[in-house]
Amino acid sequence: MFSTDAALPREVNLKVLLLAVSLFLTLPAIAAEDEPPVKKSSTGICHAKGSTYYAKTKNFTSFNTIDDCLKSGGRLPKR
Repeated sequence: MFSTDAALPREVNLKVLLLAVSLFLTLPAIAAEDEPPVKKSSTGICHAKGSTYYAKTKNFTSFNTIDDCLKSGGRLPKR
């Protein structure tokens, strides 16, 4: 009925598909690890990881601590 030669490419394609899906699902986690602990926005507001606007802050300067950000002239968010 089915030859083993015909099954091999399908098996390889399935493995490649599973690998691609697993990489796609882990990329957000890898990207999140690259994010700095604190972002100071271009308007001078310090956003700690997990705060309301942290993820939305795209134009920023990175800091290791909120204190470092504040010492650089930044301020805490009003909310």
